[in-house]
Amino acid sequence: MSRAAAKRALLRIGGFQPFTTVDYPGALAAVIFCQGCPLRCVYCHNPDLLPARAPPRIQWRDIYDHLAKRRGLLDAAVFSGGEPLMQSGLAEAMRAVKELGYRIGLHTSGAAPARLGAVLHLVDWVGFDVKAPFGAYEKITGVAEAGARARLSLQMLVKAKTAMEARATVWPDMMDALFVESIISDVKALGVDNIVLQEARDPVSKAPRGIDEIAGAVSKNKPGQDAPEFKIRRAA
Repeated sequence: MSRAAAKRALLRIGGFQPFTTVDYPGALAAVIFCQGCPLRCVYCHNPDLLPARAPPRIQWRDIYDHLAKRRGLLDAAVFSGGEPLMQSGLAEAMRAVKELGYRIGLHTSGAAPARLGAVLHLVDWVGFDVKAPFGAYEKITGVAEAGARARLSLQMLVKAKTAMEARATVWPDMMDALFVESIISDVKALGVDNIVLQEARDPVSKAPRGIDEIAGAVSKNKPGQDAPEFKIRRAA
C-alpha cells in the first residue's frame, strides 16, 4: 500500500492518545479512539464517542503521519472507541499501520462479528469488553441481541487463538456478585482464562465507584481455588 493510499482510510476519529503504557500489554502504544458505538452502556466512560455522526476531532491522515514519524519509538497502535468495528475503513487503517511495523491492538465489545472476522488476520491482541452475562445484555447496553453477537465474536477469537483479555466493568448500581460471577462463568465456558474486572468511574463526577465489595464476594463464593479467576484493574 502506498503512503498516499494509506492516508485515505475512511475512519471517523473522536480522539487520539499518542502515548500509553497501559492499553496494550507490555508495549508502548498509541490509541486511536473511533467515533460511534451501537451500545448505550449506563456507565460509559467515553459518552462523547457514542454518536456515529459526530464531526471527527482529528483526521486519519494526521494520525498516520504521526505514527510514521514514531516508528521505532512505539511498539503498537490500538484501535479503541466507541466501537471500532463500526468503522468501514478499519481494515484499511489497520493494514496501513501494520505495514509501518506496528503491532495492532483492538478494543471491542464484539458488536459486529462479521466485521471482526474481516480484520482478525490483522490483529495481534484484543481487549474484549464483556458487558454482562450473554443472556442479560439488554439490562446494561439497551440492546438485547448484543449478547449473542458478543458470544459469537468471543468464540471467533478463541478459535483463532488470538492473544486477548476479557474484561468486565463492574457497575455496582446494576451488578451484584452473582451477576459478575455469571459473566465470569460465561466467559470461562468459551475457553477464556485471562479475565479482568475493571473498576468503573462515575460518568459525571469521574470518581471511582469501588469494586472491592463485589470482587471480594465473588472470591468468597469460590473457595479452594489454587489461583483467582480474575484480576482487578483500578480506575486510572
